Amino acid sequence: MKNNESRNSRPGLSRRDLLVRAARTGAAVTLSQILPNELTNAFAQNVIKGKEKLIVRSLRPEDLETPVGLLNSWITPNDLFYVRHHTYAPRVDDSAGKEWKVQVDGEVERPTTVTLEELKKLPKASVTVTLECAGNGRAFFDPPMPGIQWEKGAVGTARFTGARLADVLKKAGVKATGKYVAVNGADKPVGKQPDFIRNVPLAKALNADTILAYEMNGVPIPALHGFPLRLVVPGWEGAYSVKWLNHIQVIDKEHEGFFVKTAYRYPNKPVAPGAAVPAENMMPLTGLVVKSFIHSPAESTSFKPGKVRVAGFAWAGESFITKVEVSSDNGSTWKPAKLGKERERYAWQSFEHEFNITQVGSYLLMARATDDKGNVQPVAPQWNPSGYLWNVIDKVRINVEA
Repeated sequence: MKNNESRNSRPGLSRRDLLVRAARTGAAVTLSQILPNELTNAFAQNVIKGKEKLIVRSLRPEDLETPVGLLNSWITPNDLFYVRHHTYAPRVDDSAGKEWKVQVDGEVERPTTVTLEELKKLPKASVTVTLECAGNGRAFFDPPMPGIQWEKGAVGTARFTGARLADVLKKAGVKATGKYVAVNGADKPVGKQPDFIRNVPLAKALNADTILAYEMNGVPIPALHGFPLRLVVPGWEGAYSVKWLNHIQVIDKEHEGFFVKTAYRYPNKPVAPGAAVPAENMMPLTGLVVKSFIHSPAESTSFKPGKVRVAGFAWAGESFITKVEVSSDNGSTWKPAKLGKERERYAWQSFEHEFNITQVGSYLLMARATDDKGNVQPVAPQWNPSGYLWNVIDKVRINVEA
């Protein structure tokens, strides 16, 4: 396997693609006529401002992956945090953020509109969360499937602060008929794409750790991460944490929109790779699965005979990591890794181990995690038609040279 920090690093839509599309309309155009200046510059530099170190999977909508070697701190800095957008991000400046309003309606006794300033007057809640795109690892599935070809870096951990969604729903008064909370943001669909609306079962919405976040790592949430307000649903796949939140609707049944009824669904039983799965055999994707990655050493690193330190992170959605094991002999034997001192329910757990490799040669370092429910990372993936929840034992090949 190629180094995940270099493979597939080109943007999902090239300048040539855009010009070809425009040419098909019969218009004579230049790139600067098609795109705003900042996007023209992004294409030229293959970067997005503030995210210069990330791998561009798509420029518009922005889909940016973090090179796994940079994911080496328990809290991921905002400039290194991955970005997943399904639609075009709205332009919201600081002044508009101060006037931000969230509509709350549906199966409630008192429909209302809540301002950002009013949310900030509610009791503050903070939660450290490992957010991961459900498709993280999609590039490794075989047979392959369409979609953003994420490798290992569509994941990060941040501390979010805001108001509890439960407090807002309590003020509105949820009726007995309320079963789900549908959430929508100010982002705009692309072309004929449906609006990005997700729903959260009422029990999870009322959980004290589900928050309407306006801070990320101690500062206002950056624009690419949902400024000025986003939902944070800890332990569940990242698409539940809707950005630029402006509408909360309590509903009496599962939302009928595409991103609930069709997307983000998973087979309710194991299926053969490449198999077609009938809609009735698909269920909503919710929590994350037990998983780990090695951030150090990088693929193909060379060492002198002696000490070789391996380090990384492991996480399991709503569960705790109880152990991480590592191997340097293709999985023939496993050794317990030392877990880091930081330990929070929804956040990843650091691990490290030092091997003593005295013989020259090529070695495959491996890591597998176990959670508090006894779930262990598998040796082979559970294939599914959307390429979700890749969580096989992680591997990095190194060389020991004289």
